[in-house]
Amino acid sequence: MAKIIDGKQISMELKDELKERVAEYRAQGIEITLAVIQVGNDKASSVYVGNKKKACEYIGIHSLSYELEEDTTEEELLELIQKLNGDDRVNGILVQLPLPEHIDEDKVIETIDAKKDVDGFHPMSVGALSIGKKGFISCTPYGIIELLQRSGTEIDGKECVVIGRSNIVGKPMSMLLLRENATVTVAHSHTKNLKEVAKRADILIVAIGRPQFIDHEYVKEGAVVIDVGIHRDDNNKLCGDVNYEDVFPHVSAITPVPGGVGPMTIAMLMKNCVNAVEIQK
Repeated sequence: MAKIIDGKQISMELKDELKERVAEYRAQGIEITLAVIQVGNDKASSVYVGNKKKACEYIGIHSLSYELEEDTTEEELLELIQKLNGDDRVNGILVQLPLPEHIDEDKVIETIDAKKDVDGFHPMSVGALSIGKKGFISCTPYGIIELLQRSGTEIDGKECVVIGRSNIVGKPMSMLLLRENATVTVAHSHTKNLKEVAKRADILIVAIGRPQFIDHEYVKEGAVVIDVGIHRDDNNKLCGDVNYEDVFPHVSAITPVPGGVGPMTIAMLMKNCVNAVEIQK
């Protein structure tokens, strides 16, 4: 019987641990502050921002909210970021993506002070990860490592396949797995014989962006499967990149959608905020 890796429960455990750390900092007179910037009123973004604020409130992190109009100029946004960069009371700056088309996302990410880049997207954060130095780690892959470790999945020496090569998930995921001594293959839309490649994996991490694309033919018997995707199916029900019902009988452990990777992303953002205190010292 496959084990369901419960991201809700594991993220709650993590948030409770962070709550204690925040209380210890507060006892030393240190208040942790996260600034969240949202441009426009994209519905999905508003839900994510709301969840981040709730997590801050639960853990005891002070949150500053900047809700900007859709027609905010790039220059105005960059000015706000520079102001927050210079504010010693602010530990973390998060700009909710995606941004309106007239704003250059790369420029925005690069303007955030690398010591306040709690999303882990800044080139300096990515560079630090790639050479094994301390820094902020992209929240979704960071959360996947926590899910694997806290669910008792051994990573060391295992064959891992990551399907997807995005800057936010696939690439940092491969580097984190290497850091844990896994043997890593990154597969993507141009990979030949994808089924055969995926079927080698002891741990299969799927971030392909296609609803229910991965069925049991892609999965080795007894593998651990982590599903990063989130979509709506034909019945408007949430689903992932993995065909859960089809794959479930063949795996030793799997993350559900919803309730798997999603809750961990926000928990790791909170962990990055708390870690920011040490990074900024």
